[in-house]
Parts: sequence; C-alpha cells; structure tokens
Amino acid sequence: MTDVSQTTGYIERLADTAAALTFSDLPDAVVASVGQRTLDLMGLCLAAAELPTSDAALRFATADGGLPQAHVVGHDVMVPARAAAFANGVLAHSLDYDDTHLPSVLHPSAPVLPAVWAAAERDHRSGEELILASAIGLELCCRLGMAGYDRDAGNSLFFERGQHATSICGAIAAAGAVAALRGADPATIADACGIAASMAAGIIEANRTGGTVKRIHCGWAANCGVSAADLAVAGITGPPTVLEGRFGFFQAHVGEFLDADALLDGFGERWDVPDIFFKPYPANHFTHAVIDAGIAAREQGITADDIERVTIGVAGPTVRTVGEPIEVKRAPETGYQAQFSAPFVFAAALAGGGGLGLALDDFSDERANDPDCRALMQRIDVVADVACDEIFPDQFPAVVTIDTRSRGTVVIERLQNRGGPGAPLTSAELARKFSDNAGRRLPADRIGGIVELVEGLARLDDVSTVFAATRP
Repeated sequence: MTDVSQTTGYIERLADTAAALTFSDLPDAVVASVGQRTLDLMGLCLAAAELPTSDAALRFATADGGLPQAHVVGHDVMVPARAAAFANGVLAHSLDYDDTHLPSVLHPSAPVLPAVWAAAERDHRSGEELILASAIGLELCCRLGMAGYDRDAGNSLFFERGQHATSICGAIAAAGAVAALRGADPATIADACGIAASMAAGIIEANRTGGTVKRIHCGWAANCGVSAADLAVAGITGPPTVLEGRFGFFQAHVGEFLDADALLDGFGERWDVPDIFFKPYPANHFTHAVIDAGIAAREQGITADDIERVTIGVAGPTVRTVGEPIEVKRAPETGYQAQFSAPFVFAAALAGGGGLGLALDDFSDERANDPDCRALMQRIDVVADVACDEIFPDQFPAVVTIDTRSRGTVVIERLQNRGGPGAPLTSAELARKFSDNAGRRLPADRIGGIVELVEGLARLDDVSTVFAATRP
C-alpha cells in the first residue's frame, strides 16, 4: 500500500501529474472514449430538455442574468459558465441514462464534462484542450470513488452512508479538470480540488422514496467544479491534506477507510476512462440485467398472463435501491420512480420497448401506471442473491426465476452488463442512442452535423462551435 506518512499531500501528488499531462500523453483509447462520452452526454442533455425539472434548472440558471459565456445544450441561451455547468449537469443526469464506472458505482461524465464544456467555451479552448481536461477529470472521479470502495465488503462506503458518490467525488474531479484546462500550475489545481471538497455534497434517499432533487446533484457538482477552479485561480487556497487529513474528505465521508493505492497508483499512466460502462437503457444501472432478463423472457415466448410469480435476485446492496420498499417499487407513480424499480423494468421489458430494449418513452408516467404492468408487478419479489453478491459490483447481475403455468419454472441469468468492456455497445448502437436522444429536441438533418463536429473534436481550434450547434 502507499505510504501515508509521506509529507506531500495526496491531492498535491495528483495535481503534479495533472499539470504535467499533455494531449500527446493520452492513449488513443482514452481520446476515443472521451469523444464517445461527449457525444453520449450531449444526446442526454438534448433528450432531457423537455422535463419539468430541466425547465426549473434553466429558470434557476438564468434568473440572475450575467455574462453570456456558455451555452445550455439544446437551448437558445447563453449564461455565465458556472450557470451553464449547473444546467448542463442537471440535464446530463436527469434521465439516469449516463455512464457508470464499476465497481465504484458512480457516474463520472455527468458532473465532470459539463464543467469542462462551460469553462472551455467561456475561454475559447481547443478540442485537444477539452479532451485532455475531460480525461483528467473523468480519471480523477473514478479514482476518488475507488478510494472509498471497500473491496473486502464489496461495496462503496459512500453508498453505505447514503451519500451520492457521483456528486461528491464529481465536484472535486470537475474542479481539477477545469483548473487543468485553464493551464493552472500544480498548486492551483490542488487548491481547486481542496476548495471543491468543501462544496461537494449529495444524499441518495430520493432513490428510495421519491423526490427529484437527485437530478440536480451533477449540476451542482459541475457548478462547484467551475467555481472552485475560478476561486483557486483568484487566490483562494485549500488544505494540502484535504483528502487524507484527520478532518479531510475521506474521514468526513467514509470514516477511517481510504484506499490510497486506488487513488494514486499509476495516475496518468493507467487509465480507467475507456472501461466506464455506457448505459443502453435509461434507468438506474442496478436494473439493467433485470431488463436483459425481461427481454430474454419475451424472446422465449413467456407472457405476463402465463406468469404466476417472479423472483428477481440481485446483489444484496442493490435491493434497497431497486426493491425497497417493495410496495413502492411495485407501484411507481411516475416514470422517474419507475427507473429505480426492478419490478417495473422487468414487466416493461417483457412487454417490449423501444431503443436498445427500453427507451425513454417506456419510462413515461403513463407507462408507470399501466394496468397490465402493475398487475404483473404485484407478482414480483426482489431478493438478495448469493451468486450476484459474488460478482457485484464489478457487474450488476441478475438471476430471475419465473414460475409459469405452462412450462414450470424458468431461470434466466444475466451476469454481465451490456455497455462495459466485456459486452461493449457497438458504434452503431451508440449512434442509435444519440440519434434517438437528440431527435427529441432537434430535427434529423441537424443531428449528423453534431456527430461530425464531435468526431472531429481534436481538430477544433475553438469548441464553441460544438455547443452552438445544439441550439434549437
């Protein structure tokens, strides 16, 4: 393990590497991955524009006016960079369709990329600069999450305490990314992260019992990232032991635990970015293998009328998110609640959906209240499964046992998630996802131009053209 007695603070060591990295240091796989995640997240922002919570976020972002520095994706408005980071972060995470890093179980792109986008557009940065800063931020986010992941327990200690690791780690990572984008020296990058640690926040009770506050978490983290970097450049400083100190970030959030190796080793040389999982379905990632099982059941000819009982086995730590309280999960009142319901996603996938298996229209309020889905949901239980526990959280597996009237008991196992390195989405599938999402906001003839801009991101002298292209 890393020697925690070394005098140089952990954030200082990370900042030294971040400041020294150049675009040419990035492996091709990292450059390609950042481009894919940029396109994916822009599609999610466009698709989320129609949500009432997005309208609320936009009104909040524009209420105080300010300099027109950066675009809100999919809107004909420019706002100060911090406000744009907030709005785009809200849009990016609102559909629960954004990527996931495993086993830390956090969503790196939604808090990090909107912060980089806003600062890059404000400062007229190049595509190479945007890609480099994005890669730094994504990698920092993954490593912060893994530093709070207990391998012996097989779970994130952030989540054990009800904390939203995505927004908490994302704020610090976004701050480091924006400071690096601005060409800050190592001390200023470290200060930016240290400042953001006093801003990072988020609890996940809304996953269990409702409320839309989780949709703003990544927006707030992105806002904090830009704000903290700007404050550091202006001269505010952070504690050099902000991460490992007695009253530092990890002590405050996960207690005595800190995996320093996961945080520090190989930073700038070993990259997790290409292995972050893309989401094929717009639902909580814990439900995805359940969706796959529902699709498989449909392909086998199993119908809801023939089902007597369904037992969905998932990893124990995920039951509280997708299966409890069971009476709530069997009767989601909104499409948003349905995204966190294992009974709903199985019923919906069995009935058949759009996109890559289930699409955004399958998570409408109307579909959540569909009588046929609800009737089946009442016959579905969600339990902890030992086989799933052994795999989680490197994957979010499911073992679904279906008791039928006509063919007895059918067991469907889905032990590996689509969208990760073991079962990657193809370029065509990612393009389908972007087109479906962007098409909810923009006409079809505009979508190809955005794809071309993002595919040529590294060649752009000023990334503003990418975000201007999303104006309706």
